[in-house]
Order: sequence, then structure tokens, then C-alpha cells
Amino acid sequence: MEKQDMVGRQPPAGRRVAIVGAGPGGLAAAMLLARAGLSVTLLERADAVGGRTRGFTTSEGFRFDFGPTFFLYPRVLEDIFAACGERLSDHVELKRLDPLYNLVFEGAGELRASSDVARLKAEVARFSPRDAQNVERFLQDNRNKLAAFRPVLEQSFCRPADYASPAMLAALPHLRPRFSVDRDLRRFFSDARVRLAFSFQTKYLGMSPFQCPSLFTILSFLEYEHGVFHPIGGCGAISEAMASVAEKLGVEIRLGETVERVVYRDGAPVGVETSGGLLPADAVVINGDFGHAARRLLPESARPRWPDAKIDKARLSCSTFMLYLGLEGDTSALEHHTILLARDHERNVREIMGGTLSDEPSIYIQNACRTDPGLAPPGHSALYVLAPVPNLRSGVDWSEAAGRFRETVLRRLAMVGLPDIEKRIRFERMITPDEWRDEFAINEAATFNLSHDLGQMLYLRPHNRLSKGLYLVGGGTHPGSGLPVIYEGARITTRLLLEDLGLVAAAKGLGWFRPRRAAASENVA
Repeated sequence: MEKQDMVGRQPPAGRRVAIVGAGPGGLAAAMLLARAGLSVTLLERADAVGGRTRGFTTSEGFRFDFGPTFFLYPRVLEDIFAACGERLSDHVELKRLDPLYNLVFEGAGELRASSDVARLKAEVARFSPRDAQNVERFLQDNRNKLAAFRPVLEQSFCRPADYASPAMLAALPHLRPRFSVDRDLRRFFSDARVRLAFSFQTKYLGMSPFQCPSLFTILSFLEYEHGVFHPIGGCGAISEAMASVAEKLGVEIRLGETVERVVYRDGAPVGVETSGGLLPADAVVINGDFGHAARRLLPESARPRWPDAKIDKARLSCSTFMLYLGLEGDTSALEHHTILLARDHERNVREIMGGTLSDEPSIYIQNACRTDPGLAPPGHSALYVLAPVPNLRSGVDWSEAAGRFRETVLRRLAMVGLPDIEKRIRFERMITPDEWRDEFAINEAATFNLSHDLGQMLYLRPHNRLSKGLYLVGGGTHPGSGLPVIYEGARITTRLLLEDLGLVAAAKGLGWFRPRRAAASENVA
């Protein structure tokens, strides 16, 4: 029986797409391409969907997310579900958190961040009454900035002329290329601790607030304006919901199947070779860490703008050291999200970016059982602990350093109210940068992908369309890392792929298509 196109058309005959990797970008692209009527096969080497946005459950009954632990700006994913005829809220319960998180400034007080402006101003006023008066000015400035830049983040940058798009020209007055996030925040906040409350979010990109471009003040704005959400069951529940909708739309998901290479004929991709055999395809979408996937799956001739030598020199994000702890006893006094910011935060950031393992690291702790008790057995708690650390270019020997750094992290948990935690541990898993590289296929263990500096953004980032018939999704392409941004990138990639196949009507049926001029005549190498 022929599959009926969900937007009211018959599927284009013979239009097959292979998607390599079932991370957030691959899942979103699979949903949208299937909705547009294409035959989609999603290949994932792991035994579950989601990439790092998946969970794992222990034999003791603890459940953890591997990577992202909260959801931000759900509008993009809600739009994707709506384009597929579904409602996100029917599949996942998103619980809005307030406070968003508790910031613990080592030896210098605490700030409970809130999306309630009055409460936020009151918290800031405890550090600086003058800064509290500027909170609303900061929010309005970034409200304007996001409105200006959102169309830029929704368009592709596959040719230099895209810099001259109306959206880009309208956004330019809001771009201060010589300003870092921290420097830009000095226009509003004089207290360094207050600036940290509005800038530590650059760690979501694996970057320093003292180097990250000023554009990214919108990260904290998104939290304060639109809220921080916990998906019940963890962020892995979102990936599972996306897979369920994708399969409902006809996507074939193959777990435990490794893609060995993209297959070319006459210079064009014609499918992929997998551990299960050859899979022909009219287009291939790669959802994987760019530095790893490009070298493993593609010959250099297929990526002339990104040969191995350039990948070797690319600027990368930091890495992370992880502890997943199943604890006996209650931790309800700890907020859902807590961030311990090192006493000398600027020095800590320099150490991370400079390749030194800190003796006084900043750490992030998720205590999700406070909101979602089902993540641990009765009378127990599931604690997720993350410390930003240098990526593997630093030369840190983790076979030697892991045990010592673990002790450092556990000791610092006492500063957030968890003394003598080791005797309560009933389950423990540790992930070092070595595991991120070896088990999760992340180039140099740069867990936030390529750095988001101005020299590696927009047109200068690996393009959503590497060549006609070959596409990217994920944090390594435009617009960049972070779940909402990756979902937006999947929409861009889907639009380009459908354009290249001549399926403009199918793209328009998704509801957010904006036609571009002469896409087929572009230099897409």
C-alpha cells in the first residue's frame, strides 16, 4: 500500500533519505522529511535514540540523562510537532521551574534566579541595588536583540551573499563584534556576581563569558524571559517522543546499526554503507559530531571547505567531567538546579580554556528528584554533577587524573549542602573526556562542538548543505549548539534538502517555508 503524504500529497516517487545519527537534529529532520512525504531511514549505532539527549536507567532504579538536563525555549520544538500534526504537550510534560536555579558564589553569597521579574530584581538588589534597577533595561535590550536575530538564526548561510540578507542587515545594529558577553553586560551591571548570573550560560556553548561574542547575552535572556523547563522523565523523554512521532509518520529507525561511510557515484552521494549493508538514498543527512563524522564518513573531496587540516586547527569548545550519583536519603533541600561558581571564576575559566585542570572548579548539580521523584527509588535521590574541563587537546592524562578530580568534585559538593556524600552513594558512573571521545564519538571530547566565536559562525561554520545531496544537522552546523538551536538547524536543513529535490510545495506544506532565489544555481561545494 502506497504511503499517503501527511500534508495531502502523494510521496515523491523514489525519494529516499538516509539520516546518520538519531540525536536531536536527526530526529527533528526525520520527522519533518517524513511529514513532507519522503521515505526516511534513520540509522543509529547506539541501542537507543537521542544521542547525548537520552537517558539511562540503572539496575538499582535510578534514571539519569547523559547530556542536557533541562529544556529551554520550547517554541521551536512545539512548532516542529505542530508541523507534523502533533502537540508536544500530548507527548511530554514540561514542568516550568522557579527558581530557575540557585547560584552559589563561593564565599560570596547565593542568588536564586527567577523568571518573575520582581523576584529577580529583589535577588539582584541583595548584591547591588543599582544593578537591580537595570534588570528590566537588560531584558528589553535583549528582547529587541532576539527579535532582530531570530530571522538570522532561521536562515541558512551557504553562500557569502547570505550576509546581505534583509534579516542580517536588520540585525547588524544589535551586533557588537568587539564586545564579549561580560563586557556587554557591564553596560547594565557593575557587580561581577550579577554579571555572572547573566553570563555563566555561555558554558552551554562551552565558552568563556570573557571571550564569547556579545550576541549570546540572549542565552540568559531566554531563561529569564521564557523560563527553564524540566521534562518529566528527563530530557531523554523528549527524544523518545520524537522517535515515536517519526515512526508514526513512517520513518524506519534502525538501532545498533553503524554507518561506515557515505557512498558516492560520479561525485554525488547515492547512499550509505552500514554494518548491515548498502542503503541507497537520494540524499544523506549527517547528525553527528562534525569533526568526528566528517573524517570518518566523508572523503576530503566531499568537504573542500573543511579538509582534515582545517578541522585539526578549528577552535573547539571545552569538555565536561561527569558524575551520575544514586544516593541514599533525601536531597530535597537542594534546588533542582544549582551552580557553584568558583571563588576566582575568571581564573577557573582561563584554566579550562587554557588546558589546565583546576583544583577549584565550578560545578553544576542537577537534583531532578526534587521535581520528578520517579527518577530514583523511594528514599533515594539521583544527582547529576558536571564540571567543565579542558578538551583533549590539553593533553590531560585522564587515566591518571580522573580519581583525583573526582575527589575534588565530591569535596566541593559540601559547599552546596552535601557534606560527606561518598558514604551515601549507592550507584556511581563517571564519564571523563576520554569516554566522550571513545564511547560517544566526540572529536577531542569537545562536548559543545566547534567554538561559537565570530570566525566559526554563520557562513564560516560548516554549512547545513555540504553539497547537493549531502546535509548536516546538529551543533556543528549553523546555527550552532543547544537544543532549541539544533532543532532550528534541522528546519533549515530540511528546507534546503526539499528545495534541492524540487519539492517546494512539500516544504511549504510544513508551514514555515520561505523560498530562496535560485537555490540550485548556488555554489554549494
